[in-house]
Amino acid sequence: MNPENDPGIALVPHTHWDREWYEPFQVFRFKLVQMFDAVLATAEADPRFRFTLDGQTAAIEDYLEVRPENEKRVRDMVARGQLALGPWQILLDEFLCSGETIVRNLQMGMAGADALGGHMDVGYLPDMFGHVAQMPQILRRAGIRHACLWRGVPSSVTEHAFRWEAPDGSAVRTEYLFDGYGSALDILAIPEHIPQNIAQYRQDTDTRYHGEQILGMVGTDHMAPDPRLMEHVRRFDGVHGPIAVNTLEEYLGQFDPEAPLATVRGELRSHHRGNILPGVFSIRRNLKIAMARAERTVLDAERLAAEHGQQGLDPYFRMSWRRIIESTAHDSVVGSGTDETVEQVEARLQEAAQIARAVRDEVGRSLAVKVPSDSYVAVNTLTTDRTMTVELQVPAPDPVAAVLAETADGARLPVQEIGEAPTLLGDESMDSGVLVERMLNRIHGRELFGQLIDGYRVTPHGVEFDVAEVPSSEQFDVAVFRTELEAAVEHHPGDWKVRIQAQPRRKVLVSVPVAAMGTTPFRVFQGPARPEREGTRVQGRVLHNGLVSAEILDDGTVNLTGQDGTVLRGIGRLVDGGDRGDSYNYGPPAADLLVEEPEETEVRILESGPVRALAVVSRSYRWPVALGPDPDLRSTETAEVRTNTFVELRQGEPFVRLRVQFTNAAADHRLRLHVPLPEAVTSSASEGQFSVTTRGLTAEGGGGEFPLPTFPAYSFVSAGPATVLVREATEYDVVDGKELALTLVRAVGSISVNVHPLRDEPAASEIPIPGGQEPGTLVDVELAVAASSRGYKDAGAVRQAEQFNAEPLVFRGTAERNSALPEPRSGLRVAGTDVAVTSLRPAGPAVEARVVLLSDTAGDVVLEGAFSSVATVDLRGEEIAAERAAGRYRFTLEPWEIRTLRLTT
Repeated sequence: MNPENDPGIALVPHTHWDREWYEPFQVFRFKLVQMFDAVLATAEADPRFRFTLDGQTAAIEDYLEVRPENEKRVRDMVARGQLALGPWQILLDEFLCSGETIVRNLQMGMAGADALGGHMDVGYLPDMFGHVAQMPQILRRAGIRHACLWRGVPSSVTEHAFRWEAPDGSAVRTEYLFDGYGSALDILAIPEHIPQNIAQYRQDTDTRYHGEQILGMVGTDHMAPDPRLMEHVRRFDGVHGPIAVNTLEEYLGQFDPEAPLATVRGELRSHHRGNILPGVFSIRRNLKIAMARAERTVLDAERLAAEHGQQGLDPYFRMSWRRIIESTAHDSVVGSGTDETVEQVEARLQEAAQIARAVRDEVGRSLAVKVPSDSYVAVNTLTTDRTMTVELQVPAPDPVAAVLAETADGARLPVQEIGEAPTLLGDESMDSGVLVERMLNRIHGRELFGQLIDGYRVTPHGVEFDVAEVPSSEQFDVAVFRTELEAAVEHHPGDWKVRIQAQPRRKVLVSVPVAAMGTTPFRVFQGPARPEREGTRVQGRVLHNGLVSAEILDDGTVNLTGQDGTVLRGIGRLVDGGDRGDSYNYGPPAADLLVEEPEETEVRILESGPVRALAVVSRSYRWPVALGPDPDLRSTETAEVRTNTFVELRQGEPFVRLRVQFTNAAADHRLRLHVPLPEAVTSSASEGQFSVTTRGLTAEGGGGEFPLPTFPAYSFVSAGPATVLVREATEYDVVDGKELALTLVRAVGSISVNVHPLRDEPAASEIPIPGGQEPGTLVDVELAVAASSRGYKDAGAVRQAEQFNAEPLVFRGTAERNSALPEPRSGLRVAGTDVAVTSLRPAGPAVEARVVLLSDTAGDVVLEGAFSSVATVDLRGEEIAAERAAGRYRFTLEPWEIRTLRLTT
């Protein structure tokens, strides 16, 4: 190229700041403060200097928490255009959180950056391990038209940019970091060679840039800017074309986001030019469980607050979401950090769930204030009707009478008794010299051992208490009790017997229908047994519920017959194999030994209906304890592992629930649960992040990583007639097109290994992670399987996944005992095929609802509830359109559309 026409290179100084990884957050923050101190000084010394702070607002907030006195300097740097902040709060792993969490991450990051002067209008995604299909739509609905990323781009992209299109057709112009996010580091490594290096890089990349200005990313992990960078720029600017120093937003601003480019549609999971490290889906499963639990809890809390008009809870929601979002970082929830980092991430997620649970339960208890204290209220957090199975311990003083339940109109609810609660809470001897003081210390008002005193008896050398959750007596006077006890002790010194007897209680299951976002109060009492309506039942080893049946075979696997007669055979085979890989990639030993046949199998029927049929399959295996001295061989030493698989059918559910539990006693291994398919398939489909993505049986390779066809699912995965509902991010594989295999646990001992059978280069330093072997960990995985000849759509997987994952909330009443039972009530109802309501939350005086159509054909949606107008808004909260709607609103969603609505009363 003629130097006079050369547009030159734009250098983008930046850092990629993993908030926590091989060091915990606070260690890395110490280095962050040092790094950004240098950035501020450099910017103030040279107005041409620019810095892009990794696209995540958390970095500047973490800095200002230590250096609050520098906030004005940061604001000034943003105002001068020298510092680009946001738009994300955290650079997340897109596949290991929900789509709703992605949206909240973006909204929080934009708001935080705007508070400091403005956010970068670029969807910067430099180091994520692949990208979800709906990301372009999420960005466009936030007003962002450019993206910039590295990993996952297919080989069909041969230029430096492409049009990335979501399933709904939304698209962003996407700058491809084909040489990674440190592409200019080698160019600048030796100052005297910078001109010829730029010229050579221009020549090497001309087929991508075609004469356009080159992008040179100057930065990498935890890197401070080179203090000599601007000196080099001044020295060599113009030698081989101009050298600009830009923020990433400045560089991308020269390009028309609507210019025609090669189009890539959907998710980006190619291994072509960057490793996507798919083993992170299966490592440290407890982190994935904690993430999903925290998300579900805060979303439930928001739904209840929105539906029932609870105010003043926003600070709690923000605290919970911040902890969740901080944990989505791609080196956090993935589990590829050190053990101490992982412990902090899990604790943060537990705290997020605890904050949300406190809010959820407080709102729930407020719904029980008009419900009698001998009754309960079931609460639905879904916008569709639902039958909930709730488990209670209820008073049952009559040893012969049955436990019954009914609603306010006398409608009987199915009840199943499953056990009795302990009644003798205390039986001990005390010397009379300490008796009075010790008993008074134990009694708090009326409470004793977690229940309420319902009566007492003082006899010579003995005192007995009757306690109950809901006492039948009017009151307990502790002063009168003290006087009686002191008098008795004075007349009868010596040893005394103390007994605390609880009211007899039974453990029961109650099947309660609850309207959309509604409540159903119900009373539980004792009476003559009544014939139950047809529900679940057990015949031999076959569980039935009137919709599907599950037969447990001698080997412990299950044959499932679906509603349409489709049969899936051999569900639940467990296959254990070795793993010589690391937290990033599964690594099969060259001479792997698979263990799939149990040494012993026992089947026990635990419950036979009518609400729930439940069996447990106990299987004993001998797994190699680890790899041998040769990492391609498993050890000859074995450990006995006993697994329990609970097989469950509930009334009204068209799927069989499975729960696998065992204590891990092996290292260097991977355990998968298999679902055989009746016929070979050529594809699978899984839900996640506002989409259902269809995938083939192979993945594109070409880089330094073998393209294993293991993929993520967030709420369900389907292959052929089998649909598996999952409760958290789960790795799956369709083995040879014949079996769906889901990873239950993957145990390894290193963040990265230097020599890996499926990866050319290390993914990180070879740092031991003993906790990654999951020693002594209780593995507890819940899933469900549905069978339908037409796959997940005919199985109603979108709706069934919501039902499977929704918590059954029930609260005891607090009104006067035996008072009138309130009528059931309904709330916001959303009707539509394959429509998911991913969020329902308070928005000032209004309620915000987010709805997604998970289908490739348009669909009508109907909202019914207490609202008078509906506005469509974008992810910034800006109104797009509004209309009046007196309690009913009908609209059409286009295929895969995400729409946010603001409902006003």
